[in-house]
Amino acid sequence: MRTSIRLLASLFLALSLFGAHAWAAEGKAHKLVIQVSTDDARTQTIAMNNAVNLQKHYGPENVDIEIVAYGPGLGMLTASSDQAQRVSSLAMQDIRFSACKNTMKKVEKKKGKLPKLAEGVGTVDAGVVRIMELQGEGYAYIRP
Repeated sequence: MRTSIRLLASLFLALSLFGAHAWAAEGKAHKLVIQVSTDDARTQTIAMNNAVNLQKHYGPENVDIEIVAYGPGLGMLTASSDQAQRVSSLAMQDIRFSACKNTMKKVEKKKGKLPKLAEGVGTVDAGVVRIMELQGEGYAYIRP
């Protein structure tokens, strides 16, 4: 009896930690993570264009896309970015945007405050770790 309770508790904990993201990607035939680690606006635009084109090709119901930004690429996901409006619009169209908390903390240390993120942008503890985890879950990886 105790073993089954422990097993159930462990399963519940694992599912809780796995989070809603796993449920969102479940059943989708294609999964892609896009790395943005540069402040080059052209590269950032290409990353978003890649996501949109993939959604158009497969249909939003068949593809799970996450754009992970860290280092100089974090600027793309801030509310003050030239890309902010498009980022927010794409976030409403089931393209996930994840900002690296490690980078955000470095910006806070340098500028005295955390950067304000664009509407619809989530955070992850470490961008590189998030990319690695998603690849482990079967996500294809691109870096424009």
